[in-house]
Amino acid sequence: MSRKTTGAALLASAALALTLSGCVADAEDRKAESAPETDCPWTPDESITTTARIAWQAIPNGDAVVKDLGLLEACMPKAKITWVQAASGGDVITYYGADEVDLGLMGSAPAARSASEPVVRDVDIATIWIHDVIGDAESLIVKDAGVTDLAQLKGATIATPFSSTAHYSLLQALAEAGLDPAEDVTVINLDPEKMPAAWQGGEIDAAWVWDPVQSQLLEEGGARLISSSDTAAAGRPTFDVGTVDRTFAAENEDFLTQWAKAQDHAVQLIQDDPATAAESVAVVLGIDPGAAKAQFAGLEFHRASEQAGADYLGGKFAEDLLTTANFLLEQGEVDAVGDAAVYAEHVDAGPASRAAE
Repeated sequence: MSRKTTGAALLASAALALTLSGCVADAEDRKAESAPETDCPWTPDESITTTARIAWQAIPNGDAVVKDLGLLEACMPKAKITWVQAASGGDVITYYGADEVDLGLMGSAPAARSASEPVVRDVDIATIWIHDVIGDAESLIVKDAGVTDLAQLKGATIATPFSSTAHYSLLQALAEAGLDPAEDVTVINLDPEKMPAAWQGGEIDAAWVWDPVQSQLLEEGGARLISSSDTAAAGRPTFDVGTVDRTFAAENEDFLTQWAKAQDHAVQLIQDDPATAAESVAVVLGIDPGAAKAQFAGLEFHRASEQAGADYLGGKFAEDLLTTANFLLEQGEVDAVGDAAVYAEHVDAGPASRAAE
């Protein structure tokens, strides 16, 4: 990269940082000025004194609603809850390995990776919630609107956060198109917040990413070429999931029941009153409520009773993890894949089942 290009990218990055910091500040101001103190929608459990560190990501789903409304704090007033932001599922895995979080939102691809060889040291987690089934909320956005087929990206530089569902979907799409990610294109690991600067600086030709960055790239003239809806139709669905350290889970069943009830309440709010849910998402993501509401359309949400059933945590989701792991093995992203029982062992429908009672 030339010094001129580097300078332009740094200037763009600085401008973006100022813009985003302004959005976040505005959002925090709105929250401080207008958000009332939340009451627990059911009888709070004051017997729970758990200390929980929760990794969250800037994704427009129920987890953002739970965070903004302070549902966990309201329903477990004597618990000590800390929220830790992560840029991607790969970051969440790192936080688990460093013993910095007890629960965390990640994609189904890093969840599958965490149960495959080589197992990340000191990471033993289970999926206990499906925050959303990913559709158009994660897509491959291209700079050149004239590109209408993946084969036309040969020689292109494509950015995505490694070890994320977006990375998995990108690899799957490239394989379906007959493109070798090691030879035919250059795939680079880039956190979402760094993509706009790289895009403006001409350092990347495309990016597979989620909102709100996806929408920003579209607003800047990009075009959606393919999305996670397409890879799901090809037999490889992706999800944003809630995970928990399995030792923490064994010791804090009551906490996880309340956590799942809060998540279920947030899903109900998204389904029944999306405008109100969007206000919470807007605060957490630092975006306009209208944009937050529009982003719900790119995701599919399910209540606890559905999640506990055979189509999801109660059965098929473990199969989806195994399918994901096998594809990652084909791509050289993991060294070995266990049998179906290994992935079933890392799925726990218990909290969703109890929340549905």
